[in-house]
Amino acid sequence: MLDIASLSALLASPKKIVITTHHKPDGDAMGSALGLYNYLIQKGHHAKVITPTDYPQTFNWMPGNEEVIIYTEQTEASNQLINAAEIIFCTDFNNLSRINEMGEVVRQTGAVKVMIDHHLEPEDFDDYRVWNINACAAAQLVYEFIVNEMQEKQFLSKDVATCLYTGIMTDSGSFRLPLTTSTVHRIVADLIDAGAENSKIHQLVFDSSSETRLRFLGYCLSNKLEMLYEYHTALITVTAEELERFDIITGDTEGVVNFALSITGIKLAAFIVERPDKVKLSLRSRGEFPANEICKKYFNGGGHRNAAGGAVSDTLENVVNQFKTILPEYKKLLIQ
Repeated sequence: MLDIASLSALLASPKKIVITTHHKPDGDAMGSALGLYNYLIQKGHHAKVITPTDYPQTFNWMPGNEEVIIYTEQTEASNQLINAAEIIFCTDFNNLSRINEMGEVVRQTGAVKVMIDHHLEPEDFDDYRVWNINACAAAQLVYEFIVNEMQEKQFLSKDVATCLYTGIMTDSGSFRLPLTTSTVHRIVADLIDAGAENSKIHQLVFDSSSETRLRFLGYCLSNKLEMLYEYHTALITVTAEELERFDIITGDTEGVVNFALSITGIKLAAFIVERPDKVKLSLRSRGEFPANEICKKYFNGGGHRNAAGGAVSDTLENVVNQFKTILPEYKKLLIQ
């Protein structure tokens, strides 16, 4: 493992750098990656953000977005950049399987690998690690890397601050989840002082839905919501045909599960959707209920205690039935 002095020495002169994040990136993934990008280019580095897949149009306005390369759309160019990189930053994930086929390409390079993440059980692929499971977002850790470890707060530009604010805001549930500590609020204040326009960012992320997404949300809540009162659980299930009917694109299903969790008395909410390759499951929970344990144990996934996900190569009906049969095992936790 490198120490911060060695990494700082490497970053003292321009380097070829690739920044990547997990597949189907969310606000924290894009916020942390682009925040890091905007920091590094100020220092004269030749940096590029490569995402394993596409991501929601909700984040297309973020500073530096126009320079992002999507691996599945420009695979050859991406591989060339990865193989030529001297340093690879991995943000908001800690296992190379999370970047799909990019994972083995990254693994085989001789580049110095820096992991910035807040998820459990990191894979040992990195040379330097900024890792804290108590951080509310990877974007928080990017801030701490720049300001505390590199001691380069002077590079906290408006563009950097805007991206990091977006990451922290989205992954903290608009600053309402338990890991939103006083430290997080002080960081956010710093970001606002550096130029992040909080109300504008919130509007761009949360108040820019398409008509089809709103109609889809209404359909899910009025037709697809199933209440499992005995287990204080709410479930929304969506078929591939329904996704096609509403012309759903990447990002349109983001946050639907939170509406189910918002129901009074509900402790666990699930959103199970049939995708072309797999059935994907998103869980949200309250308090001490371990949503991540269910995803890891039964659905090839993981995540945080109150926000987790998984994916299974099976039919939608089988996955839904499996989820329901698991609930009695957790009944005591769900009803206490």
